[in-house]
Amino acid sequence: MKKTVAVIGSRGAIGNAVVDTLLADESVEAVFKFSRAENTEHDDKVKHIFIDIEDEESIKQATESLPEDTKFDLIFVATGILHDEKNVFPEKSIKDISFDKLIKVLTINTIGPTLVGKYFIPYLRKDSKSTFAFLSARVGSISDNKLGGWYSYRASKTALNQIIRNFSIEVARSNKNAIFIGLQPGTVKSFLSKPFEKNVKSENLFTPEFSAKKMLEVIEKLDSSDSGKVFAWDGEEINP
Repeated sequence: MKKTVAVIGSRGAIGNAVVDTLLADESVEAVFKFSRAENTEHDDKVKHIFIDIEDEESIKQATESLPEDTKFDLIFVATGILHDEKNVFPEKSIKDISFDKLIKVLTINTIGPTLVGKYFIPYLRKDSKSTFAFLSARVGSISDNKLGGWYSYRASKTALNQIIRNFSIEVARSNKNAIFIGLQPGTVKSFLSKPFEKNVKSENLFTPEFSAKKMLEVIEKLDSSDSGKVFAWDGEEINP
């Protein structure tokens, strides 16, 4: 059976690579790309729909733009923020914490994906395996935190992992074939990682294409017992 997939955040480095990898997969029939890009071009395999994950009404309207009978085999949420070009940057110490930065990071990394779940979950396929994957991070693991710092980013990903777990528990009651997971993409060469690339060994700095391929391989191997967990790009389970 041919697959229908959705990628939320398709304009980013990882999201775009996930789209390209899926488009090269002959088992994929349709790819719905969701982003803030004003792109109305469609073809037989690719559909673009506007979404702003910082706006709940926009998320709702994005689902309302879907054909009524749409059912997704995979929904991949590739959105996220670690820093921006102006004011947001990982906090090195307590004195760097600010209300505005916390709100911005939590909105994009936690609240937005949670609302995506709220409106997109009804579109998951029920008659066979379907996966709802969210980009997470190893630094969201409380047990793995040995260095401190990065307050807002760490907290936003920890909270997201709890949301993923909650989704997995509740949705299992109505859709036993649905799998919810977090994915750590590794350190990917992108705008997000650029300020930190000098601290990463070259063999541990991945292209978006490599990361996307590995994460989709992880998704392919999942079963219902994996729902609610967080995995690294190589399939390693990341403890809470």
